[in-house]
Amino acid sequence: MTVAVETGQWQLDRTASTVAVQHKTMWGLVTVKGSFTSVNGQGEVKPDGSVQGTIAVDAASLDTKHAKRDQHLRSADFFDAEHHPEITFAVRGAESRAGDSAQIAGELTVRGVSRPQSFTARVAHADANTVTLEAEFTVDRTDFGLVWNQLGMLRGLTTVDASLRFTRVTA
Repeated sequence: MTVAVETGQWQLDRTASTVAVQHKTMWGLVTVKGSFTSVNGQGEVKPDGSVQGTIAVDAASLDTKHAKRDQHLRSADFFDAEHHPEITFAVRGAESRAGDSAQIAGELTVRGVSRPQSFTARVAHADANTVTLEAEFTVDRTDFGLVWNQLGMLRGLTTVDASLRFTRVTA
């Protein structure tokens, strides 16, 4: 990576960060898109270059611009937000790659089910006090117990698109 990110504590800038999802429905004819309106997170870059952190989204904050669908997505058929209010990604490590990218490894937890997840993130911006990472990856919702599929309407993988801006925490 050509951009060096300083060691120390980093806090997610909630106002400048987005996490969105999209999934094919209606037998692949329609793509449902939505974004989570409440995202939190923090991270640490240690002196040895290792990275750890957590991103958490409020499962009930998913907004697809369709109230009835959003209510169903929050229900026990999907995210079960009442019993599993957060979807989390715990960063376990990051390795620099060619250009301004990094391979991120961690654990994604949805509905209380955790699975390893890795993806490539691009450093979209970095300076001494801020860094913005952008990533897109796919998830098989059935791996997390999201198996509701009336009449086989839902197909394929869910795409997650994230733009996360972190600000250096100063003492």
